[in-house]
Amino acid sequence: MSLFDQPEPGGDYLVVSSEAATRRLSATSLEQASVGRVYEKLASVYDVVFGPTLHAGRTQAVRRMHIGRGDRVLEVGVGTGINAPLYPRDCQVTGIDLSASMLDKARERVARKGLTNISLFEMDAADLRFPDESFDIVFACYLLTVVPDPVKVALEMRRVCRKGGRIVLLNHFRSANPLMARVERMISPFTVRVGGFKSDFDLQAFLAKASFNSVRIEKVNVPRIFSLVTYVKEG
Repeated sequence: MSLFDQPEPGGDYLVVSSEAATRRLSATSLEQASVGRVYEKLASVYDVVFGPTLHAGRTQAVRRMHIGRGDRVLEVGVGTGINAPLYPRDCQVTGIDLSASMLDKARERVARKGLTNISLFEMDAADLRFPDESFDIVFACYLLTVVPDPVKVALEMRRVCRKGGRIVLLNHFRSANPLMARVERMISPFTVRVGGFKSDFDLQAFLAKASFNSVRIEKVNVPRIFSLVTYVKEG
C-alpha cells in the first residue's frame, strides 16, 4: 500500500505471492495472426458492441490515473480511440495498436473531435518502440486477454513507464469462484475463435510472472466481472 499516494475506498490492495507464478495463465493459446483477423473484422462494429457496456470501467480507469498537467500517457491497444475524449486536453497521449483498421477509426475520431494532444502509431504491444521510462502513465484497456504473450506486453509497459509512474490495466480475469472458473475454462476456446479473447486468464499468475508485486484492484462495470488493476512502478 505504501506504493500508492493514499488509501482509496472501493478497492482491495493485493500483495502477489511468488507461488502464483507457477500457475498457467490460460488453458488456451492465441496466435497473433488470428487475433489480428478478428479485430480487423470488428473495427467497424467495435464501438456499438463494446462501447456503452464497458464505458463505466474506462471512465473509472482514467480517474485512477490521476493525470496531471503535461503528463505523458501511453495507451497500449488504443483500438478505435474510444477512450480518446476521456483524457484531459492538457496531457500528451500516445496511442498504439496493431490493427490498421482500428487505427483508421481512431484517427477519424481524433480528427473529428479536434484532439490535438493525441498521437497514434501502428505498433506491436509486445515490442514497443519507445525508450525506457518514456511515460508517466501506461494504460492497457481490455487488451491482456487478446494478445499471445500478455506477460511480454506487461514487461514492455513496465519498461517504458517511469519510476513512480502508474500502470493501469482494465480487463476480465478468471473468476475466483470455482464453478464459474470451470465454465470460463470450458468456453475459452470458443471465445478465442469468435471474439479473439481468452475467458480463463489467471490474474494472480499474470501479476506474479510480470513482477507486479503490489497492486490495487477494483471491480468495475455491470456485471462486475471486470477488474481495474493499478500498479505503481517502484522507484
